[in-house]
Parts: sequence; C-alpha cells; structure tokens
Amino acid sequence: MNPTLIKADIVVPEKNVILIADEYITLSPGFVTEAEESYLRKQWDNHKKDRFVFDRLGYWIVVQIIKPEKNSFQRIENSRKAGDTVIAMLNEQKATAATIIAGPELKEASLAFAEGMLLGGYQFSKYKSEKESMLTMSEIGLLNPAVSEKEINELSIVTEAVYRCRDLINEPNSYLTASVFAAEIEKLAFEAGVKVESLNKKKIESLKMGGLLGVNKGSFEPPLFMILEWKPEDAVNKRPVVLVGKGVMYDTGGMNLKPGESMANMKDDMSGAAAVTTTLIAIAKAKLPIHVIALVPATDNRPGPEAIVSGDILVMHNGMTVEVINTDAEGRLVLADALSYAARYMPLLIIDLATLTGAAVRAVGSFGIVAIQQDADEEIRGLQDSGWHTWERIAEFPNWDEYGELMKSDVADLKNLGPPEAGAITAGKFLQFFTSYPHIHLDIAGPAFLTKRDSYRGMGGTGVGVRLLFDFLKRMIK
Repeated sequence: MNPTLIKADIVVPEKNVILIADEYITLSPGFVTEAEESYLRKQWDNHKKDRFVFDRLGYWIVVQIIKPEKNSFQRIENSRKAGDTVIAMLNEQKATAATIIAGPELKEASLAFAEGMLLGGYQFSKYKSEKESMLTMSEIGLLNPAVSEKEINELSIVTEAVYRCRDLINEPNSYLTASVFAAEIEKLAFEAGVKVESLNKKKIESLKMGGLLGVNKGSFEPPLFMILEWKPEDAVNKRPVVLVGKGVMYDTGGMNLKPGESMANMKDDMSGAAAVTTTLIAIAKAKLPIHVIALVPATDNRPGPEAIVSGDILVMHNGMTVEVINTDAEGRLVLADALSYAARYMPLLIIDLATLTGAAVRAVGSFGIVAIQQDADEEIRGLQDSGWHTWERIAEFPNWDEYGELMKSDVADLKNLGPPEAGAITAGKFLQFFTSYPHIHLDIAGPAFLTKRDSYRGMGGTGVGVRLLFDFLKRMIK
C-alpha cells in the first residue's frame, strides 16, 4: 500500500509528528520537554544538525530544519529528500501515520517535504510473497494554514499518477504486453473521464504505419496504437497539446540482439508511454482546463522469424521511406508514425517522451533529460522552468541542420541510425522529419529506470516525466 496525503486541522495527541522550521522558534508546548528544547537551541546555534528525532515510547517527534539555499529550487529539492529520509525512518519503526506541521512561511517546503514522503514511500510489492518486508506508512497529514485543500488534492493526484506509472514500468513483460497495457490504461482513463481508443493491427495497417508495423514483425503480440483525449469545455487552448510516448513493451534489440547486460531492464522501454498516459489521466482528475491528447504506439521488439533486418526499407505513415541500419534503433521508427499521425489534430505543441538512446545516458547520466526542439523556443524555456521546479532537469542539445544530413540514406529518404557521434541528437533529429509542428523531444533513457535507490525516486521505474509534464501544462494554462 502506498501512502496517502490528507489535510490535517488538528494534531492528535501521542501520534507521530514532524515539525518543520527554517529558523529557531519556540516549539509548541507538549511536543518537546524544556531540556530537549534547550538542546535543540544549542545544536541550532552551532549548526551541527538539521534533523532531531525524539522517541516517545510508541510514537516519534521529528524536528526537521530546512536550511536556506541561494537557489530556491535546490531548497525545495532538499525538502523532498528530507521527506524521503523521514518516511524511511518511520517505516523502519513500523509506523503507520504521521502529521507534518509547518508555518505559512514554509508552504512550498512543507508541500515538497510531503511530496518526498509520498514518493519515497512507494513500493512495488505485487510479486512479493514475504509481506513482512512491506512498508507500513499509509497516511500522511499536512497541517499548514497556508496550504489549501485543493493543493493537497492536486499533490495527491500527481503522486498517485507517479505510482501508477512506476507500477506499469516495474511490471514484467510476461504480464504487461501491449494489450494488457492498453487494458490497464483504459481502466484508469474510464475512472478519470478520459476518452480512449485503441487501434488494432488492421486499423494500423490501413493507416500505413510502416514504422510500428515493421518493428512489430518479430513479435508474437500484435501492435496497438492508443489515443487518449482530455478536452474539457473550459479548455484555454483551441488547438491541443499532443503528448507522444514510446511504448516498446520489451526491447530485445530485434535481429541486432542486445548483449545480456543491456537487455536486463528492457521492460522499461515503455516508460515514455506510461508517463504520457498517466500524466493525461492526472490532468483529467485535477480537471485542468487544457485540451491534451496522448498518442502511444505499442509493440515488442523481438527477433522473430519475420522480424525486419538491416537493409530493409520501411514506408512510414507520412510516405517517407526509411532504411533500417540497426533494428535496435526501433523507438524512433514507432515514434515517427505517431508524430506524423498527430498532424491531423493541428497541434499547438507536440512533446514526445522516450527511452531512446544510450547516448543520452552517457551525456547526462541519470541526473537529467536530454532535449532537442523544433520551432518551440518559448515552450522549451517553460519546460526547463518546470524541470527545475520538479527537479526533473532538462539539458537542451543543439538542433543544427548538419545533424539532419547525417540521417540521409543512399537508398531511401532516411536511415534509422546515424554515426556513433551525437547519437542522442541525431535520434531526435530523425523524429523531426515527421512533423512540421512545434516539437520537443525528451530522451528520458537516463532517469527512467534506476538499478540503485536514489532518494524519493526509489529504485526501478521512477515515473520521470509525470511531474514535469503536469507542472508544465498547468503553467501553460496561466
């Protein structure tokens, strides 16, 4: 069970309490003794510690100091990390609930602290037989007069979307095939009032999506193309924002088979699809007045007897031809069809999310997202602002014409793989041949799946992109 957040109005006696402060203040009577307060004051004056924990023989009092930072975004991130640390301590003590208390001046810090607790308290335990290892914290209260019920509800919706996104990524491919993924998303969409349609192989063939069909040829499971739409009556945009997510449910590399270590976590190759769909569902649940469409091309990439091979030529949805150089460069093929399909909506902006290249991982590691954009200068600045606010930071790479020349083929219009250099850029540049609308490509290969725990991001699927996109689209409304 993942923890839930509620707005607290009172503090129940003899319960776990977390007191947040940024400068020394006299604590409310009843929380700490006079001797403890004297100790806190001395430690505070000497700047020796930023967290104090008092055992009350059955419940805990935690005093958390949020230190000032020159960078306000860093301070908010520190608050999230502190929340993760505290919930880990409470889970270790088998606690089930706690209340965060903070003054109005610490509104942002207290919300971020709660967010860190919520995200840090996530656990994917569906397949665990030893239930004793499960985390125990189930409820977090936030008592801050400056925080509204609406803000509590919105934070709950976003973190719930991250939970669902992580769940989908962490599922094994033996369960989460393209059809099961579609069924899971359709269920969530129905609950949120989101319009959803799944196009089957026959319909995909009629649309001549040669990239998606080509990648699917080696798979035992037919492809799907999902369309989700949230269009409220009070939408501020006449033309929709289109989100496109790479939905390669498992990537073996196809006939250009990946080596064993590289294939270990390839169930995460649908992280982009999970992120855009759960983001749209969160937007609907929060009833944000913005028209958004999500497109997901979904398939496996496997070395079956009919699989495409190097040298094959595919005819894409927009009529362009692509020479297959390497079948492990499959993500851009399925995304290209979705990007050209998006043109029918005359979108205001297209954003795609994809675990696309190892080059992006080598460039920025797991600390950020690689981006390139086309005709979206203002939008990328807004997205970068959201990246700082959510700490899902974006590194914009250049989009020079020369990179496009590297993707030209001698026997077709394009080839699906460029030279070893600038691989993250050429992959994004390839995608831009398939849309004439403002477009931002986000390569999330680095932060999408972690093999070691990283604070509130956890281990395994991180759900990167959900908080980023939600924040960006919410800011677009303004």
